[in-house]
Amino acid sequence: MRLGLAGTGRIGTSHAETLKSFDEVSSVVVADVDAGRAEAAAAKLGVEAAADIPALFESSLDGLVITAATDAHPELILKAVDAGIPVFCEKPVAADIPGTLAVIDKISGSEVPVQIGFQRRFDAGYAAAQAAVASGELGWLHTLRATTLDPAPPPAEYVAHSGGLFRDCGVHDFDVVRFVSGREVVEVYAVGANKGERFFVDAGDVDTAAATLTLDDGTLAVVSLTRYNGAGYDVRLEVLGSAGNAVVGLDDRAPLASVEPGVQPLPGPAYPGFMERFRPAYISELQAFLDVAAGRAPSPCGAADALEAFYIAEACEVSRRERRPVRVDEVRA
Repeated sequence: MRLGLAGTGRIGTSHAETLKSFDEVSSVVVADVDAGRAEAAAAKLGVEAAADIPALFESSLDGLVITAATDAHPELILKAVDAGIPVFCEKPVAADIPGTLAVIDKISGSEVPVQIGFQRRFDAGYAAAQAAVASGELGWLHTLRATTLDPAPPPAEYVAHSGGLFRDCGVHDFDVVRFVSGREVVEVYAVGANKGERFFVDAGDVDTAAATLTLDDGTLAVVSLTRYNGAGYDVRLEVLGSAGNAVVGLDDRAPLASVEPGVQPLPGPAYPGFMERFRPAYISELQAFLDVAAGRAPSPCGAADALEAFYIAEACEVSRRERRPVRVDEVRA
């Protein structure tokens, strides 16, 4: 297979390196709006560099991986689908709900597959939790507790264009709540706080947030988010049922410190960030895309799934701003 990759930033370069390592991939072609950055990445990885994004589409591709800036996602997805090229695109589909709906409308009915990058679905722990729920071994669920706690905030420029903590960060938790539980979120109540850098306030964002989600069968989910978890990168999910529980992310590198007498600390070190924590999941996700691109499997996470997680994030943002419970149906277009 000959695969293209648009966007050679940190995650794009990592994905290109992963794609190159697959036996089924004969060649990788990268491109970027910054041609110099693409050439540097290509030289470092030993792959090809296209002169620019239009040239990438003229490279006889069997599949395209999109890791460019969010505002470029819609155009690149649609251009690939129009050209008959299977697409993998990092979340989100677009920067907002109308943009996401426009993409979905234009690709509906097309046989060209589109996979959206929610890598936690391919993490061994989350997959095991989903299987435990589906098997019934946990009984009926009463609570899910999800956390995404970053050790340090991203740059101010990133925050200003991120869409906010719920859309940028919490959306992963919202997706895995749906994925693991097999249920839909019908109502949210969210709050946020700022005790860190001023640039969060300037961007209309928060650096810490919590949301209570009500699922369609009455199960409750609690999501905690922050940009300031000094102990390290902490991403976990607790799935609590009437007959048992499943906990994702409770490994030797979880940045947790018990103060109970006689309890030994976890050996660590804590994961420094998402790339290290989810490295195996990113590999599995891209391996799944090869099956999608080759026509061996349907997309495991389509644009419609991304839209559902975005609806929950949007409802949380409305709830935070207006300080009230918000039905997810309120934000559906």
